Amino acid sequence: MFNRVLVVCIGNICRSPVAEGLLRVALPQLQFSSAGLGTNDGRPADPIMVQLLQEANSPAADLVAAHRSRQLQSWMATSADVVLVMETSHKQQMERQYPQLRGRVFRLLETQKADIPDPYKQPRAAFEAALTQIEAGVQDWQRKFAALTGTKVK
Repeated sequence: MFNRVLVVCIGNICRSPVAEGLLRVALPQLQFSSAGLGTNDGRPADPIMVQLLQEANSPAADLVAAHRSRQLQSWMATSADVVLVMETSHKQQMERQYPQLRGRVFRLLETQKADIPDPYKQPRAAFEAALTQIEAGVQDWQRKFAALTGTKVK
């Protein structure tokens, strides 16, 4: 059984906080957190991503707007039952750094065998594309987590 899910990207200001927020809304019975592989603590979520969520009236918009970045710490990684990452390189880094996580680290778009490119410092269209991909990955994982925990998908 699992309960704790960690979502990881590089800066913890664009992709992972959005995935965390959407997953928290979709599966409130599980514990979700996020962190970055290379960030400074306390940075707010990217304003473009927050704006996109607000424009879509996403229930995760307030969660993402309140988010502050966190640098990944070993206790975060090792206490997670599942780690969701955005890119193959993130998975490789996590498994190199924390070999005990092998078999527990997956890409958010694992089913599609795809990475979610980092939209940081890119035009709005890159954020829109990333959000669409994140939403698709969250839907996939929502179904998987719901099946594993015996809960219904919203």
